[in-house]
Amino acid sequence: MMASADFAYDMAADAAGLPISVSIFVDCDLLRGEMGEDVVQAGFKIRECGNLAQLLAGDATVLGEVILVDCPQPDAAAMATLARLDTRAAQSGARLVISTELDSLDAVFGCCAQSNPQILVAPLRAERVIALGRVLAEMPKLRLRELSEDDRLTLLRLTEQVGHIAERLDKIETPKPWGTGKTRNGGAFRFESPGDGYEADGYVSQGLRATGELVRKPRPPLPDARLVRQIIAQRKARAKYLDEELFADPAWDMLLDLTAARVEHQRVCVTSLCIASGVPPTTALRWIGQMTEAGLFERVEDDTDRRRAFIDLTDKAVDAMARYFEEVGRQVLCTA
Repeated sequence: MMASADFAYDMAADAAGLPISVSIFVDCDLLRGEMGEDVVQAGFKIRECGNLAQLLAGDATVLGEVILVDCPQPDAAAMATLARLDTRAAQSGARLVISTELDSLDAVFGCCAQSNPQILVAPLRAERVIALGRVLAEMPKLRLRELSEDDRLTLLRLTEQVGHIAERLDKIETPKPWGTGKTRNGGAFRFESPGDGYEADGYVSQGLRATGELVRKPRPPLPDARLVRQIIAQRKARAKYLDEELFADPAWDMLLDLTAARVEHQRVCVTSLCIASGVPPTTALRWIGQMTEAGLFERVEDDTDRRRAFIDLTDKAVDAMARYFEEVGRQVLCTA
């Protein structure tokens, strides 16, 4: 249970000085009360605070700039409402935060293709507070006073409670100058060849033609899926003997899982990918979002059921993984 935190923010306001309003739709009375308290403490103004029935009624009402929904077990009607809400949030620019359970994650994820919502899976109260903090950070031109030192320490403790999210994401959120081991656009992963003469993201040049055009080296094939699955199994085996948190590397674990699935011609749902990441689902979803923004993952809609969606590697990520395994293979042969 998270200790009560007293955040003494001034009222959150937009550039015009108007207070930012929040709509809350939660069935559980206790949870609705907690969320209302946290919203007020974070400096927002509550526009309405009701149950899911009010949201499902479909009445044309004005919603807040931030919409919080707890939908642990959505039925068909709830999923249809979430899809409409997702479209509405995308069109209006509202921030949408949805909490659900792990067994409903795929359904909720499939409904939200446009607004890029924060999805929380069985979240603790601390994780909900962090979600509000992310909303504040993402909203431009907010009129807020600086955090006090007590607030900073409290936010630090909350972040630690949910697995040092800020520390882990810093590796891929902070752009760095283009240089050794980085692409021209910055980012978290190395896509260029370490060899001399490389000039383009994802391709190794063999020199420049007279026109200045780069000569592309064909992409090597992806490795045998059995090899990738063996690597995954070996990584998981460490947890039998050592604390698995010492080796938490969700980005790499998800890349490996999607690489094997690509070779096996298998589709990967978001729940499966969260499990493969080895971190809590809410943390995994944030990583998936960051990997998508980095151009490594992409959302793929199910052609047979528009309510479902999968995660796949982009061509850039496939190219990077193929070249990585080719280089590792060469190193193994050299040492054999």
